[in-house]
Amino acid sequence: MNIVRKIAKELDIKEYQVENTIKLIDEGNTIPFIARYRKEAHGSLDDTTLRELEKKLNYLRNLESKKEEVKNLLEKQGVLDEKLTQEINKADTLSEIEDIYRPYRPKRRTRATIAKEKGLNPLAETIYQQIRIGMPLEEYIQKFIDDNKDTVTVESLEEAINGVSDIIAEFVSDDAEIRKRVRGHFILNSQIVSKATDPETDSVYSNYYDYTESTIKIADHRILAVNRGEKEGFLKVTIQVNKENVLRLINNYVMKEDCQYRNFIERAIEDSYTRLIEPSIEREIRNSLTERAVEGAIKNFSKNLKQLLMQRPLKGKVVMGIDPAYRTGCKFAVCDDTGKVLDTGVIYPTPPHNKVEEAAKMLKAAIEKHNVDVISIGNGTASGETEMFVASLLKDIKRNIGYIVVNEAGASVYSASELAAEEFPDFDVALRSAVSIARRLQDPLAELVKIDPKAIGVGQYQHDMPTNLLDSALKGVVEDSVNTVGVDLNTASFSILSYVSGINTSVAREIVKYREENGKFKNRKELLKVPKLGAKTFEMCAGFLRIPESEDFLDNTAVHPESYGPARKLLDMCGIESTKDLKLVEERAKKIGVDKIARTIEVGVPTLSDIIEEIKKPGRDIRDTLPSPIVRTEILTLENLKEGMILTGTVRNVIDFGAFVDIGVHQDGLVHISEICDKYIKHPSEVLGVGDIIKVKVIGVDIDRKRISLSMKNIPQ
Repeated sequence: MNIVRKIAKELDIKEYQVENTIKLIDEGNTIPFIARYRKEAHGSLDDTTLRELEKKLNYLRNLESKKEEVKNLLEKQGVLDEKLTQEINKADTLSEIEDIYRPYRPKRRTRATIAKEKGLNPLAETIYQQIRIGMPLEEYIQKFIDDNKDTVTVESLEEAINGVSDIIAEFVSDDAEIRKRVRGHFILNSQIVSKATDPETDSVYSNYYDYTESTIKIADHRILAVNRGEKEGFLKVTIQVNKENVLRLINNYVMKEDCQYRNFIERAIEDSYTRLIEPSIEREIRNSLTERAVEGAIKNFSKNLKQLLMQRPLKGKVVMGIDPAYRTGCKFAVCDDTGKVLDTGVIYPTPPHNKVEEAAKMLKAAIEKHNVDVISIGNGTASGETEMFVASLLKDIKRNIGYIVVNEAGASVYSASELAAEEFPDFDVALRSAVSIARRLQDPLAELVKIDPKAIGVGQYQHDMPTNLLDSALKGVVEDSVNTVGVDLNTASFSILSYVSGINTSVAREIVKYREENGKFKNRKELLKVPKLGAKTFEMCAGFLRIPESEDFLDNTAVHPESYGPARKLLDMCGIESTKDLKLVEERAKKIGVDKIARTIEVGVPTLSDIIEEIKKPGRDIRDTLPSPIVRTEILTLENLKEGMILTGTVRNVIDFGAFVDIGVHQDGLVHISEICDKYIKHPSEVLGVGDIIKVKVIGVDIDRKRISLSMKNIPQ
């Protein structure tokens, strides 16, 4: 197999891009490093494509390894011939390899193996090959028994007939071509059927109590729904297809026109299909559907997670975070504009305590003492009552201050973690949550990387996903996000440092330890003094680490140290002698000619373009171009909502059938995919992303079920 050619075709990219990327991966380079600093080699592929390329590379290499393994096993059995070798070499999937190897795989003791042990295999082969005989079948079988009494150990003609049928059934089941044809027929013509195990029991799966849909058309989220319903015991799920059509397909393949014992073989084929092939293919189809749905769900989760992590930070603001609660009280924490905790406390404005005046007095004092700019309220238990209390409180404060209700998903997971205990050893769990709620508004990326991505709440059926696949995909998303933004080397926690290209948890801890013992890093080169951080790790990580305090402004950009020389030559060619004039670099470079400069300073045009972009604005944060979070001063309740109201909201989660939008009422509304836009879209993510600020119209409110239906159509701009 030409792996390079196959990947290039599947990803619709050039073969040189694949070849060069594979070389870079094999040399131990990380995907973020390859994506950012080796653009000339791979033709400026983005990190998503590079990760997909790496995934396909691993699959195809595993496929090649499996082919060699099967060839070796067949060779040891003495059955590997040129035909089998060609079939194995042509196989494109692991399932095809399994089909080819199936007849030769050591089997547990089956009805067919027992019949073979009784000496019936030669007879079964003669019949299955449809070699003509000059007598009725039963007479021929009896003659075979009589002629081979020394090797055939059956006690009756009936036992011999049943044994031969069992062997032929296994021949049919083990035939790779038959399985391929049946599988293809199932994929195109089967239906997935879901029935209730107890129709009288109400559940969230009631829509699937009597449900049928084409296997090839069923949406991923419905596959995951019926799988979960089956797992929880509410549903019985099967894959069904017209049996007669499948039997006709197999018979047409197996039977010769002048077959003398057609009826006998057809009965064996039916037995093979019912007992061996159908259950196996059904499992395969179910597994295939689940794999497809899982892959789609993980892709969607990954996309949502990246958009959430890349939300615009609320910079330069003192934030008060509140973790709402009833009986145990609302914990609050005030963080300065760098995230440092200034103050903490507990108030009891919610039931059963209802100490509103006392709570207001405490919060007012903290707000005035620390000049709080924004209050961040978690959206969990007691959030509604807490928001009402805060909205009322703000009316009595003269300063310009508002509040934001933030998604606190994962805050409790973080607060109970070893990392939180290490970061705040003197805080109880709820106080740590309050700090997290404040900080995730100040810098979502820096705070959310401390939390298991599965707990952040932007996926669909994420707890049903294979842990290894989900963890791998989400780790890649976090890595790409962290490295896209860059990390301040002198303020970053070890948790965010551990996601920087080339840096693992051990090296991240060594960096923090070095910083604590030696003070702030003065330049990037000083990284080489950190224990366990060698030249290769430095190459992988240096460009993603920022040092605002460095005397060399390039240390506060994404320009890699390997490009410092070309960057300085660029500045000389553009006549820029002072950092005050850096903003002129792009204009002057265009006048000289980018291609000419690239040849002169000996870098590729993509690298030169990145250098120019970084030099003109050192320390830039690409997230600053994104929309700011909505700061509110007045409360809106579910009961206040009326059909036709037009509101501004924030997209919280994008799933297969729509998007959930926070409109400030503590219950996200759903914009169904059919209400997103007038044109046809396959998936809501084609239009919407997590964090988007959008206008929506209320088209339905169900107060009892706490459901809000929204639309983005026909809204005046």
